[in-house]
Formats: sequence, C-alpha cells, structure tokens
Amino acid sequence: MASDGGEQEGPSASSSSAAPTPAAVAVARARAARPPRPRNRKGLGVRHPLKPCRFFAAVQMVANARVKEAGEATLVAALAAAQKESERESEVVPDVCGGWKSEDGSVSCGYSSIRGRRASMQDFYSIESSRIDDKQINFFGVFDGHGGTRAAQYLKEHLFENLLKHPAFIADTKSAISETYKKTDADFLDADKCNIQDGSTASTAILVGSHLYVANVGDSRAVISKAGKAIALSDDHKPNRSDEQKRIEDAGGVVTWSGTWRVGGILAMSRAFGNRLLKRFVVADPEIQDQEIDGELEFLILASDGLWDVVPNEHAVAFVMDEDGPEAAARKLTEIAFMRGSTDNITCIVVEFHHDNQS
Repeated sequence: MASDGGEQEGPSASSSSAAPTPAAVAVARARAARPPRPRNRKGLGVRHPLKPCRFFAAVQMVANARVKEAGEATLVAALAAAQKESERESEVVPDVCGGWKSEDGSVSCGYSSIRGRRASMQDFYSIESSRIDDKQINFFGVFDGHGGTRAAQYLKEHLFENLLKHPAFIADTKSAISETYKKTDADFLDADKCNIQDGSTASTAILVGSHLYVANVGDSRAVISKAGKAIALSDDHKPNRSDEQKRIEDAGGVVTWSGTWRVGGILAMSRAFGNRLLKRFVVADPEIQDQEIDGELEFLILASDGLWDVVPNEHAVAFVMDEDGPEAAARKLTEIAFMRGSTDNITCIVVEFHHDNQS
C-alpha cells in the first residue's frame, strides 16, 4: 500500500531509480556537446544573403532583354539600310560627260564625272535653271559624298529646289542661301535617322541675272578665270585651317592627325552636310562669295577634291583655256586628274560666260 503523499513501494520504484548505463551517459554527453540548433530564419525576418543578388540579377536580365530587343530592331534597320547602300554602290555607274546651254544664251557649260580608281561612285552634280519674274536663275553644283551616296544624292534632288522656295531668295540672296543650306542639312538628317556616317560636300554657283554667288561647304572647290588669272572663290574646309580648328575646339571637339588632319580622328573635312555623329562640330554653314559678272570673267570651274588633289588652280585654268569649249575642257580636266594619279572620284563642271548675251 501507499500512504498519502508517500512513495510507491515495489519493484517499479526500485527500477526507476536504477543508475543509467555507460552507453546512455555517452549519448547524453554527445548531445550536450552539440551547438544549439538555430531558430527558423524566417521567424527572425532575416533574408538569405544571396536573395537580393538574385533579385537584382533577375531585374537586370529583364532590362537587358528589353534593351536587346530595342537594339536588335535598330540594328535590323541599320543593316537593312547598309544593305541597300551596298547594293546601290555595287551598281556600275558609267562615266558621264556632256554639255548644256542656258535658254538666254548667257552661259554654257560642260561636265564630266568619272568613278576613277574608287570601288564605288559617290560624286553627284546638278545643273538647273529657272526664272523668277525677270531674273534668269542658273544653278551649278558638285556634291562629293562620303560614307555613302545618300547625302550627296539628297542635295542633288533638293538643294536648288529648296533655294527657289525661300521667300527672300531675290531680295536677300546671300541670307537665303545660308538659311537654305542649313535647313536642307537638317531635313536630310530628319529624313535618314538610322544613318550616322553619310555626308557630302557642296560646291555651288548660283547665277541671279548678272550676279554670281559661290557657296561652299566642305573641300570641293570653285575657281574662276578672270582676265586670264586663276582666282579661288572658295577656301577648302579642312580641320587644320586655323579658324576651323578653333571653331571645332570651342565646340568641344578635337582635331587629330591620322594620315591627314581629321575631326575627332574620323572626318578629313571640317564642314559637310550629314555626318550625324559629328554634327556638333561638322556644320553645314556655307561660306559665300559674290561678284558682278563683268567682261573680265571668262569661266568658272567647280570640282570635287578628286581633281584639286592633283591639279593646282593655275594648271586647271590653263588646261581649260587650251580646249575648244567647256565640254571638251571638263573632259580634259578629269582625264588629266586620273593620269596624275588621283585615287578619288573626279567630277567637274566648267561654266563659260558669254558676255554678248548677258541680260
């Protein structure tokens, strides 16, 4: 029996108070030596140290995918444009030459344009005429493309047209030329947003009645013969020209030597149409010279640098004077430039003035 509050008697009591075996003691000591098991980290509100990295990596992957998508679309457009440009340039462009005469007989011209030693033809030229009120308007232009043909072709198709549309063309011709050239440049850049390297020079002569305006952008050139003397009516826009270098550097650009002087180590001229990548430094502001057409003004030569690189101004004038008419003279100039080793496309226009028919 057990008394109130007393211990149980019998075998059960004696067995519960028996000493533990050595094996049990060893197990207990081993458990006590273990470090305590940590509590659930979720309960403590502690994030796994790699989770933020995984999260941001996932975000970056999504962003990269979107950028890649947009980039691929732009790349596809650029590649398509480049393919078209390549196909256009791979076409064999025949050498051309010919002549033209104005309706009033005041001027006649010859033109010659050859691919030369270049793999593709990027030169274009334009000869146009119109009449506003009682004024005869004649336009001559040489456009030397680089990085492709689109800029030069755009100028051939739009520059004279845009000039005639300017409301002040007759009243303030010089301002109209300057504004039209800059606007045409902006229009080309807007029309061809995928292209960053296409560009072109423009050496142009605009005859308004008996007044001559020569506007130049780039390194093509205009030269007149006056009383037998060669006179340049344009100054090549080269990056190392002191005033041009200062303008470029003031705008934050650099002029460096890489075989020749280049803007940003890329372009070997300081002014041009197009050239989106360098537009901040390579402007399309024309330099304009004007003069009355008098009896001493014999002829005008407009040409790309494929001619001027190997034929000095005085030589060009002498060659023209030795030929019978402007058409033969233009052909002669391109032939001479090629024989002298010009490595570029060669395009020139020779304009002869007939003073007996000047109105």
